[in-house]
This record gives sequence, structure tokens and C-alpha cells, in this order.
Amino acid sequence: MDATKYGVGYYTAPGKYNKWAEKDHITKAPVWCSVDMRDGNQSLIVPMSLEEKLEYYKVLLEVGFKEIEVGFPAASETEYEFLRALIDNNMIPDDVSVQVLTQCREHIIRKTFEACKGAPNAIIHFYNSVSVAQREQVFKKSKEEIKQIAVEGARLVKTLAKEYEGNFRFEYSPESFTGTEPEYALEVCNAVLDALQPSETNNVIINLPVTVEMSMPHVYASQVEYMCENLKYREHITVSVHPHNDRGTGVADAELALLAGADRIEGTLFGNGERTGNVDIITLAMNMYSHGIDPKLNFSDMPYLVEKYEKCTRMRVYERAPYAGALVFAAFSGSHQDAIAKGMKYREENKHDRWNVPYIPIDPADINRTYDGDVIRVNSQSGKGGIGYILEQTYGYVLPAGMREHLSYLCKFFSDRDHRELKANEILEIFKNNYFLHDSPIEISDMHFFRKGKNIEIEIVFVENGKETTVSATGNGSLDAVSNALKAYTGKNYELHVYAEHSMQEKGSGSIAAAYIGIKDKNGNMSWGAGTDTDIIHASANALLSAFVNMEE
Repeated sequence: MDATKYGVGYYTAPGKYNKWAEKDHITKAPVWCSVDMRDGNQSLIVPMSLEEKLEYYKVLLEVGFKEIEVGFPAASETEYEFLRALIDNNMIPDDVSVQVLTQCREHIIRKTFEACKGAPNAIIHFYNSVSVAQREQVFKKSKEEIKQIAVEGARLVKTLAKEYEGNFRFEYSPESFTGTEPEYALEVCNAVLDALQPSETNNVIINLPVTVEMSMPHVYASQVEYMCENLKYREHITVSVHPHNDRGTGVADAELALLAGADRIEGTLFGNGERTGNVDIITLAMNMYSHGIDPKLNFSDMPYLVEKYEKCTRMRVYERAPYAGALVFAAFSGSHQDAIAKGMKYREENKHDRWNVPYIPIDPADINRTYDGDVIRVNSQSGKGGIGYILEQTYGYVLPAGMREHLSYLCKFFSDRDHRELKANEILEIFKNNYFLHDSPIEISDMHFFRKGKNIEIEIVFVENGKETTVSATGNGSLDAVSNALKAYTGKNYELHVYAEHSMQEKGSGSIAAAYIGIKDKNGNMSWGAGTDTDIIHASANALLSAFVNMEE
């Protein structure tokens, strides 16, 4: 690898343009424009069919996009037909604008207007490349010649807009803005604006594309701020940015550009686009959401959006993609799980409105993700907190701390043995198989309790190998009496160390009681058992007998 062949290929803003650095957060949502159906579609291995584009278009409307770039109709018959289908079938809502892309070439601009004829709201997005590399290597034209291409394109779109039926706005992009001298980019854009004459009724979009990421994000922010402060007709233009992700900092480019004065963002869902992709609008919007800013886009059902995206584009959303990936909320680490479980409990007990749960930046429920399947995930690295949380949240079992720890080792054993993650139902199965009574050599067939002063007396019938034995015993409570009877029957001694119980349902005559017992043998080894029943005494007796059987094993 030879780094000497590379150098700084971008041009910084002239002077100090860094007011953006004094701002610490974005205060309002930008105008959003989805370019999934043009920039995103042209980057697919297999571009979307007409039917797939129609399906995806409806998803973008559901999300709430008011500006959608639907294609390059002069360059593709499918995109031409798609645009005509939207217009002819009245599929463009009154508050939505479709955007189309065209080069600054006369025959392409004219065909673009043919495709847009009758559109209720359309943005004609015309562009030409102005960078040093493109001027010198591709077009071999002077600065003045390149500027004239843009100006002539502006004059033509303005003329044709009066000739064709429809409601048209204009957008101009100095393509490869990031490889262009900012002073020259400004000169070209201002010349285009002079031709278009923006006004209160003629808002024009100037789009500053990061066609290729060349600089660190703060350099781009200063370039955007320079343009925002020096463009003509500023009160009648919308400054837009279109970041790509070649350096992996497309989101940072977009966020800093907004701080620098940009009004609008062009990007795609999940960041699909040429090379490393476009800026990911989901990440941008959800970043704002996590700071308490309404992004004006609806991502309340993220799994649905992932499903539609993967179906229509044949692309895959990476498991660690921010907010949308299958594993972005997943905590496998025992310490993380414990902190999350305690944080959720603290929030519930203290009725906190503001979200501040450790390790989880937003409430997964806001985007239709679940706590058991998406947040707490169990493998050989997991701990007692997460496993206990899953049993409690999903199935209603609230295990005492020592029992949770014991169960966590069992779960780790199975996960490590099989080299895989355990699902919630598998954790439940491990719990029931190891702590509930199954094929016990000793059973209880009947119990009767009598109060005798401050104590409780029991007559209990044990069954072993088909033989019934009635035992009487006394204790300071019902469970103590059962325990003393079991000791008398078996001749085995132990210490009743942990007892916990709760109702599985908060109310109702048919509620189920759950009981958990921990006993210590003479060597100090702990054994655990659990039981459920409509009667708490029977649930406790079953838990005790299960713990006793586990001690014997």
C-alpha cells in the first residue's frame, strides 16, 4: 500500500465559516426527499420492476415523504412508464411532489417534460458536473463553458415549464460539489439562480451533493455554510444536501450540514445507493428522534419497513445497521442485561416519562421491536439478569436472585454446548424441566392443615412406589409444617433457605400462584424447585418437593 499517491482532493471554504460549530443539536426536521427510487434503484444489481416500484412508492408515502425522486424518465423506459402510471392514475397526493432527474442536455430535458406532463406537483432536478477532475478529464471544458451548460439548462427548464401542463419547481445540483472550488460552485449556482429568478412564488432548490466523500465532515459543513451565506435570493431558495458515504461519514456530513444552514436532505431508507451508499435517512431521522425532535417521518413499524425494503430491492439490512438492524438493541453480555433489566424496572417503578435506560438509546417499542426477542438475547455470554428478565416479561415468572443465577448457568451450558442463541421458549423449557416436578419418586396425594395454638399441624399423604404413607407434623406455618413432614418421612435433613411466591395474574379468581424454594443440604449445597397452582400452599409444597428431589440427585 502506497499512501503517497493520495492527497487532499477537496477545496476548503474561503475564510472562516464555522458558526455551525457553536450549535450542539439540530432543532427541527429538515425537508426530506427520498431518492430510493432513482439513486437507490440505479444502484441495485437488479433494478426494481414497475410493480415493485409501485409497491415501494406506497411505502414511502406511508412513511410520510412529501418529496420523492421517482427516476430518470428520459434514460429508462421503466422509469418513464412508472412516472406516467403515477400521473395517469392520480397516485400523487396533493401535498406530495415527485422529483425527476435530468442532465443539462436539451433533448433529455425535453423528454423529461414529456414524462412529467400533467403532474400535479413535480420537481425538475437538473444537473451538470462542475468539479476540477470532471472539467479537466471528462469534459475538457473551461470554467465559463461549464457554467454556460448550467445556465442554458436553467433557461430551458424555465421555458418548458410554461409550455407543458403541470405544476413545476426547479432544483439544480452542481454535481461533484465536494471536488469543486467553493467560489466557483457559488458562481455557477448564482448564475443558475439569475436565470430562474427565485421569488416568493418560485422557490428554487440548490442541492449541494457529496457525490464522492472527500473530506472530513467539518470541512463539508464549512463549505455548506459558505454557500448558505453567499447564495443570491437566499430567502427564496431551499438549500439541499445529498451526501454519499464513501468515507463512512454520510450521516455526520448531513447532520453538520443542517447545523451549517441546510434546509433539506436527499437520501434513502437504509442508505442504499451508489458505491458505499447514500446517507441513511432512517439513521438521520431516528437520531433526531432520540434527541426529542419530531423528524416528521413515521418509523413506528421498523420490521415492516425492513421487510418491504428487502422484498422490493433484494438487498439486506445489516444486523447492526442503526435502529433497523436485527441486533441493534440486542444485549448478550450478562452485565449489560442486568443493567437493562434494572433500568427497565426502575423506570416502571418511578414512572419516568423520559427515556434513560442503560445501553438502550431509544425505547424499542417505539419502532415495534420487542424486549424479549430484540433486547435481551441469551447465549453463553449472558447472565442472570437478562434470563430472569425474559422469564418475567414474557411468561410472568419472577425468580429469586439465587435461582436466576443457577438457571443462568444451565442456560449457558446448553448455549455453549450447541453453539447458538437460546430463544425465550427454550429458556422457559429449561426452567420447567429443571425446577418443576417431573416423574418424582415421591408425590403428595393429600394434605390437611389444622391450627394448634400458634402453630400449624398437618396430615399429609406421601406416595412412593404406589404405597401411601400418612405423616403428621407441626410447624410455625403451613410450609414449615410440610417441610417437617417431609423430613420425618424421608429421614433426610436440610435447611429451608429461600422462599418466594407471587401471583402470575394480578386479579381474578382463577389466578395462578407461583412459588420458589431454595434448600441447603448438610454440606451447604443449594437446590432449587418451583411450583404453580391455583392454591399457594399446593404451589409451595410442589416447589419444596421439587427442590428436595433435586437435592437428592
